[in-house]
Amino acid sequence: MIETPNTARAWTTELAVCLGTGAMLGVIGPFGSFFNDTLPVRVAYWAGVFLVCGIVFGLTIRVLAPRARTGGVPVWAWAPMMVLALGIPLAWVTRAMAAALWPGILQAVSPLDWYGQTVMVSLIYVALYGALRRRPSHAAVAQTTTDPATPRILRHLPARLGRDLLCLSMEDHYVRLHTIHGSTLVLMSLSQAMDELSDLEGLQVHRSWWVARNAVQGVIEDGRNIRIRLKGGIEAPVSRTSVARLRAAGWLDTPAVPARA
Repeated sequence: MIETPNTARAWTTELAVCLGTGAMLGVIGPFGSFFNDTLPVRVAYWAGVFLVCGIVFGLTIRVLAPRARTGGVPVWAWAPMMVLALGIPLAWVTRAMAAALWPGILQAVSPLDWYGQTVMVSLIYVALYGALRRRPSHAAVAQTTTDPATPRILRHLPARLGRDLLCLSMEDHYVRLHTIHGSTLVLMSLSQAMDELSDLEGLQVHRSWWVARNAVQGVIEDGRNIRIRLKGGIEAPVSRTSVARLRAAGWLDTPAVPARA
C-alpha cells in the first residue's frame, strides 16, 4: 500500500527527490541527451522534467490512491493506466521544454518515440514515489509487537517513535499519531483511531484531537479559548463543548502555563 500525505513536509520531500533525480539524469544524459548541450543545461532540463512529473503525479496519486484503497483496487491495477494516460500530456509539455532548448530535436525524435520515453521517465517517478511512500503491510505491522494486549493503535507507530502515544490529530483523511520522538500519518478517521486505543486513558478534547491523560502538562487560557500543553511542546485545542467535560474529569485543574510568544 502507498501513503499519500498531503502536507507541506511531504510535498517538500517529494519535490526535493525529483530535483535530485533529475540532476542525476542530467549528468547521465539518457535518450541521447548527453550530446545535446553543456552539463548545467542538461541538469536544468532533467530537473525541470522531474519537477513537472512530481507535481502532476503527486496530485493525481493523492486523488486516486485513497479512492482505490476504499474500493479495494490494488496498486498494480490502476498505476499503469495512470502512467499511460498522463504520459500523453506530459509528453507534450516535456517535448515543448526540450524544443525551447534544442529546436532541432523535434525532427530528431518522433512524437511516438517521445511518448515512449516519457512513459519510461514516468515509471521511474512512480517507482520512486512508491519506495518513498510505501506503507508497511499488516503482517509487518503486526510483527512490531508480540503482546496481544497492546492497543492496536500503537502498531501503526514505527519503532523510531517508541510507544508513548501523546495524542491523535486529524489531517484531511489521515490521523497523525504523536509521540515524544515525532509523529506519523495513518490513513483512517479519528473515530477509527479511537476505536483502537483499547484501555489507553485519554479524552477527545476537540472534534479533531484526542489527548492521552499522562501527556498533559498544563493548561493555556487565552480569553475564552483554552489549549492543553502536552509533552514535547504540543498544544491541543479544546472545543468549548468539551470544557465542562474536561473540567469535571479534573483535566483543567493542572497548572496554567503561559502561551508561546
